[in-house]
Amino acid sequence: MAYDAVKMADWQISEAAEAHMKSIWDWQKELGLGKDEVIPYGRLGKLDFMKIINRLGNRPDGKYIDVTAITPTPLGEGKTTTSMGLIEGLGKRGKNVGGCIRQPSGGPTMNIKGSAAGGGNAQAIPLTEFSMGLTGDINAIMNAHNLAMVALNARMQHEANYTDEQLAKRGLKRLDVDPKNVEMGWVIDFCAQGLRNIIMGIGGKMDGFLMNSKFGIAVSSELMAILSIVRDLADLRDRLGKITVAYDRKGSPVTTSDLEVAGAMCAWMVSAINPTLMQT
Repeated sequence: MAYDAVKMADWQISEAAEAHMKSIWDWQKELGLGKDEVIPYGRLGKLDFMKIINRLGNRPDGKYIDVTAITPTPLGEGKTTTSMGLIEGLGKRGKNVGGCIRQPSGGPTMNIKGSAAGGGNAQAIPLTEFSMGLTGDINAIMNAHNLAMVALNARMQHEANYTDEQLAKRGLKRLDVDPKNVEMGWVIDFCAQGLRNIIMGIGGKMDGFLMNSKFGIAVSSELMAILSIVRDLADLRDRLGKITVAYDRKGSPVTTSDLEVAGAMCAWMVSAINPTLMQT
Protein backbone atom coordinates (compact mmCIF):
# COMPACT_ATOMS: atom_id res chain seq x y z
CA MET A 1 0.00 0.00 0.00
CA ALA A 2 1.07 3.60 -0.58
CA TYR A 3 1.50 6.22 2.14
CA ASP A 4 1.26 10.02 1.98
CA ALA A 5 4.90 11.08 1.62
CA VAL A 6 3.90 14.75 1.98
CA LYS A 7 2.38 14.31 5.44
CA MET A 8 4.60 11.49 6.72
CA ALA A 9 8.33 11.42 7.36
CA ASP A 10 10.35 8.52 5.91
CA TRP A 11 10.67 6.83 9.32
CA GLN A 12 6.89 7.07 9.84
CA ILE A 13 6.28 5.47 6.45
CA SER A 14 8.73 2.67 7.19
CA GLU A 15 7.22 2.09 10.65
CA ALA A 16 3.73 1.80 9.16
CA ALA A 17 4.93 -0.44 6.31
CA GLU A 18 6.87 -2.74 8.65
CA ALA A 19 3.61 -3.63 10.43
CA HIS A 20 2.54 -5.38 7.19
CA MET A 21 5.98 -6.68 6.21
CA LYS A 22 6.24 -10.21 4.86
CA SER A 23 8.38 -12.68 6.79
CA ILE A 24 11.54 -14.14 5.27
CA TRP A 25 9.71 -17.48 4.97
CA ASP A 26 6.91 -15.81 2.98
CA TRP A 27 9.59 -14.49 0.63
CA GLN A 28 11.33 -17.85 0.53
CA LYS A 29 8.16 -19.44 -0.90
CA GLU A 30 7.31 -16.50 -3.16
CA LEU A 31 10.82 -16.38 -4.66
CA GLY A 32 11.02 -20.15 -5.09
CA LEU A 33 13.99 -20.53 -2.77
CA GLY A 34 14.87 -23.67 -0.85
CA LYS A 35 14.70 -23.50 2.95
CA ASP A 36 18.43 -24.18 3.07
CA GLU A 37 19.01 -21.17 0.78
CA VAL A 38 17.76 -18.68 3.39
CA ILE A 39 19.76 -18.00 6.56
CA PRO A 40 17.56 -16.43 9.31
CA TYR A 41 18.95 -13.35 11.05
CA GLY A 42 16.38 -11.84 13.43
CA ARG A 43 13.49 -10.63 11.30
CA LEU A 44 15.87 -10.47 8.36
CA GLY A 45 17.37 -13.25 6.28
CA LYS A 46 20.54 -13.73 4.28
CA LEU A 47 20.52 -15.53 0.95
CA ASP A 48 23.02 -18.37 0.54
CA PHE A 49 24.65 -16.86 -2.53
CA MET A 50 26.65 -19.90 -3.64
CA LYS A 51 23.78 -22.40 -3.28
CA ILE A 52 21.43 -20.21 -5.30
CA ILE A 53 24.00 -19.43 -8.02
CA ASN A 54 24.91 -23.11 -8.39
CA ARG A 55 21.25 -24.19 -8.57
CA LEU A 56 20.45 -21.58 -11.22
CA GLY A 57 23.67 -22.10 -13.18
CA ASN A 58 21.88 -23.36 -16.31
CA ARG A 59 19.22 -20.64 -16.31
CA PRO A 60 19.59 -17.87 -18.94
CA ASP A 61 20.77 -14.52 -17.63
CA GLY A 62 18.25 -11.76 -17.08
CA LYS A 63 18.55 -8.08 -17.97
CA TYR A 64 20.75 -5.82 -15.84
CA ILE A 65 20.12 -2.14 -15.12
CA ASP A 66 22.96 -0.13 -13.58
CA VAL A 67 21.91 2.88 -11.50
CA THR A 68 25.11 4.91 -11.49
CA ALA A 69 26.21 7.83 -9.32
CA ILE A 70 23.55 10.47 -8.82
CA THR A 71 23.78 13.70 -6.83
CA PRO A 72 20.63 13.58 -4.66
CA THR A 73 18.02 16.32 -4.80
CA PRO A 74 17.36 18.39 -1.64
CA LEU A 75 14.55 15.91 -0.90
CA GLY A 76 16.98 12.98 -0.96
CA GLU A 77 16.10 11.45 -4.32
CA GLY A 78 19.30 9.68 -5.31
CA LYS A 79 20.62 6.23 -6.25
CA THR A 80 18.65 4.17 -3.75
CA THR A 81 15.34 6.00 -4.21
CA THR A 82 15.71 5.64 -7.99
CA SER A 83 16.58 1.93 -7.63
CA MET A 84 13.63 1.28 -5.31
CA GLY A 85 11.29 3.13 -7.68
CA LEU A 86 12.52 1.08 -10.65
CA ILE A 87 12.05 -2.18 -8.74
CA GLU A 88 8.53 -1.25 -7.66
CA GLY A 89 7.57 0.08 -11.10
CA LEU A 90 8.82 -2.99 -12.97
CA GLY A 91 7.22 -5.24 -10.36
CA LYS A 92 3.91 -3.43 -10.85
CA ARG A 93 4.18 -4.28 -14.56
CA GLY A 94 4.50 -7.97 -13.73
CA LYS A 95 8.25 -8.31 -14.21
CA ASN A 96 10.29 -10.72 -12.09
CA VAL A 97 12.61 -8.11 -10.61
CA GLY A 98 15.02 -7.67 -7.75
CA GLY A 99 17.68 -5.14 -6.94
CA CYS A 100 21.06 -5.05 -5.27
CA ILE A 101 22.03 -2.04 -3.15
CA ARG A 102 24.88 -1.49 -0.71
CA GLN A 103 24.43 -1.14 3.02
CA PRO A 104 24.63 2.43 4.36
CA SER A 105 27.70 3.60 6.26
CA GLY A 106 27.39 4.62 9.90
CA GLY A 107 28.96 8.03 9.23
CA PRO A 108 26.42 9.40 6.72
CA THR A 109 23.55 7.72 8.63
CA MET A 110 24.43 9.79 11.71
CA ASN A 111 25.28 12.83 9.58
CA ILE A 112 23.09 15.35 7.78
CA LYS A 113 22.71 12.92 4.86
CA GLY A 114 20.83 10.33 6.90
CA SER A 115 20.27 6.67 6.11
CA ALA A 116 20.66 5.58 2.49
CA ALA A 117 17.44 3.59 2.49
CA GLY A 118 15.64 5.54 -0.21
CA GLY A 119 12.68 7.71 0.67
CA GLY A 120 8.92 8.07 0.71
CA ASN A 121 7.25 4.95 -0.65
CA ALA A 122 10.46 3.97 -2.46
CA GLN A 123 12.57 2.84 0.47
CA ALA A 124 14.05 -0.36 1.90
CA ILE A 125 12.55 -1.82 5.07
CA PRO A 126 13.02 -2.62 7.92
CA LEU A 127 14.63 0.82 8.16
CA THR A 128 16.24 0.56 11.62
CA GLU A 129 18.08 -2.70 10.93
CA PHE A 130 19.11 -1.47 7.49
CA SER A 131 20.58 1.73 8.93
CA MET A 132 22.24 0.22 12.01
CA GLY A 133 24.67 -2.36 10.70
CA LEU A 134 22.17 -4.83 9.22
CA THR A 135 23.84 -8.27 9.34
CA GLY A 136 27.35 -7.01 10.03
CA ASP A 137 28.86 -7.07 6.53
CA ILE A 138 30.54 -3.65 6.82
CA ASN A 139 31.98 -4.70 10.17
CA ALA A 140 33.38 -7.85 8.52
CA ILE A 141 34.98 -5.76 5.76
CA MET A 142 36.40 -3.37 8.35
CA ASN A 143 37.92 -6.21 10.39
CA ALA A 144 39.38 -7.94 7.33
CA HIS A 145 40.88 -4.69 6.04
CA ASN A 146 42.33 -3.63 9.40
CA LEU A 147 43.73 -7.13 9.92
CA ALA A 148 45.96 -6.53 6.89
CA MET A 149 47.14 -3.25 8.41
CA VAL A 150 47.84 -4.92 11.76
CA ALA A 151 49.88 -7.58 9.96
CA LEU A 152 51.78 -4.95 7.95
CA ASN A 153 52.70 -2.78 10.93
CA ALA A 154 53.61 -5.80 13.06
CA ARG A 155 55.87 -7.06 10.27
CA MET A 156 57.55 -3.66 10.02
CA GLN A 157 58.07 -3.66 13.80
CA HIS A 158 59.64 -7.13 13.74
CA GLU A 159 61.93 -6.25 10.85
CA ALA A 160 63.09 -3.14 12.72
CA ASN A 161 63.80 -5.13 15.90
CA TYR A 162 65.32 -8.37 14.57
CA THR A 163 68.14 -9.45 12.25
CA ASP A 164 67.59 -11.57 9.14
CA GLU A 165 68.77 -14.62 11.10
CA GLN A 166 66.31 -13.98 13.93
CA LEU A 167 63.49 -13.48 11.42
CA ALA A 168 64.43 -16.74 9.65
CA LYS A 169 64.13 -18.64 12.94
CA ARG A 170 60.53 -17.42 13.07
CA GLY A 171 59.90 -18.52 9.50
CA LEU A 172 59.92 -14.95 8.16
CA LYS A 173 61.90 -13.30 5.40
CA ARG A 174 62.60 -9.58 5.31
CA LEU A 175 60.06 -7.70 3.18
CA ASP A 176 61.91 -4.39 3.66
CA VAL A 177 58.75 -2.27 3.47
CA ASP A 178 59.34 1.40 2.68
CA PRO A 179 57.50 3.32 5.46
CA LYS A 180 57.18 6.32 3.12
CA ASN A 181 55.43 4.20 0.50
CA VAL A 182 52.61 2.46 2.37
CA GLU A 183 49.56 2.32 0.11
CA MET A 184 46.98 1.06 2.59
CA GLY A 185 45.46 2.85 5.57
CA TRP A 186 43.00 1.93 8.27
CA VAL A 187 39.21 2.08 7.96
CA ILE A 188 36.39 3.04 10.31
CA ASP A 189 32.65 3.26 9.59
CA PHE A 190 32.45 6.98 10.37
CA CYS A 191 33.55 10.29 8.85
CA ALA A 192 36.32 10.97 11.39
CA GLN A 193 38.22 13.96 10.00
CA GLY A 194 40.74 13.90 12.87
CA LEU A 195 41.87 10.42 11.83
CA ARG A 196 42.37 11.12 8.14
CA ASN A 197 46.10 11.69 8.67
CA ILE A 198 47.82 10.30 11.76
CA ILE A 199 51.19 9.29 13.20
CA MET A 200 51.17 5.81 14.74
CA GLY A 201 53.60 3.65 16.71
CA ILE A 202 54.78 6.40 19.10
CA GLY A 203 54.80 4.13 22.17
CA GLY A 204 58.17 2.46 21.70
CA LYS A 205 59.87 -0.32 19.76
CA MET A 206 57.42 -3.00 20.97
CA ASP A 207 54.35 -0.85 20.25
CA GLY A 208 54.33 -0.96 16.47
CA PHE A 209 56.37 0.82 13.81
CA LEU A 210 56.53 4.62 13.92
CA MET A 211 55.10 5.97 10.66
CA ASN A 212 52.53 8.23 9.06
CA SER A 213 49.19 6.56 8.41
CA LYS A 214 45.57 7.39 7.63
CA PHE A 215 41.96 6.35 8.17
CA GLY A 216 39.22 6.20 5.53
CA ILE A 217 35.55 5.28 5.72
CA ALA A 218 35.02 1.50 5.69
CA VAL A 219 33.16 1.33 2.39
CA SER A 220 36.06 3.02 0.58
CA SER A 221 38.13 -0.12 1.23
CA GLU A 222 39.33 -2.10 -1.77
CA LEU A 223 37.67 -5.08 -0.08
CA MET A 224 34.28 -3.46 -0.71
CA ALA A 225 34.99 -3.27 -4.44
CA ILE A 226 36.23 -6.87 -4.44
CA LEU A 227 33.09 -8.05 -2.65
CA SER A 228 30.88 -6.49 -5.33
CA ILE A 229 32.47 -8.43 -8.23
CA VAL A 230 33.48 -11.85 -6.87
CA ARG A 231 31.85 -14.97 -8.35
CA ASP A 232 32.51 -17.38 -5.49
CA LEU A 233 34.63 -17.92 -2.38
CA ALA A 234 37.62 -19.13 -4.40
CA ASP A 235 37.50 -15.91 -6.44
CA LEU A 236 37.23 -13.89 -3.22
CA ARG A 237 40.24 -15.66 -1.70
CA ASP A 238 42.29 -15.15 -4.87
CA ARG A 239 41.54 -11.43 -5.13
CA LEU A 240 42.16 -10.81 -1.43
CA GLY A 241 45.64 -12.24 -1.87
CA LYS A 242 46.51 -9.73 -4.60
CA ILE A 243 45.92 -6.51 -2.66
CA THR A 244 48.97 -4.23 -2.65
CA VAL A 245 49.41 -2.83 0.86
CA ALA A 246 52.79 -1.12 0.39
CA TYR A 247 56.02 -1.08 -1.64
CA ASP A 248 59.48 -2.18 -0.58
CA ARG A 249 62.56 0.02 -0.78
CA LYS A 250 63.23 -1.20 -4.33
CA GLY A 251 59.75 -0.16 -5.46
CA SER A 252 58.28 -3.66 -5.71
CA PRO A 253 54.73 -4.23 -4.38
CA VAL A 254 54.16 -5.90 -1.01
CA THR A 255 50.86 -7.79 -1.03
CA THR A 256 48.55 -9.42 1.48
CA SER A 257 49.95 -12.76 0.27
CA ASP A 258 53.45 -11.60 1.22
CA LEU A 259 52.08 -10.88 4.70
CA GLU A 260 50.37 -14.32 4.72
CA VAL A 261 47.14 -12.72 5.90
CA ALA A 262 44.80 -13.17 2.89
CA GLY A 263 43.32 -16.44 4.16
CA ALA A 264 42.41 -14.90 7.51
CA MET A 265 40.90 -11.89 5.72
CA CYS A 266 38.77 -14.26 3.63
CA ALA A 267 37.59 -16.02 6.80
CA TRP A 268 36.24 -12.70 8.08
CA MET A 269 34.30 -12.20 4.83
CA VAL A 270 32.78 -15.67 4.30
CA SER A 271 29.35 -14.47 5.46
CA ALA A 272 29.61 -11.04 3.81
CA ILE A 273 29.46 -12.68 0.37
CA ASN A 274 25.79 -13.53 1.11
CA PRO A 275 23.36 -10.66 0.43
CA THR A 276 20.67 -9.71 2.95
CA LEU A 277 17.05 -9.97 1.82
CA MET A 278 15.26 -6.63 2.20
CA GLN A 279 11.91 -5.44 0.89
CA THR A 280 10.43 -2.15 -0.30
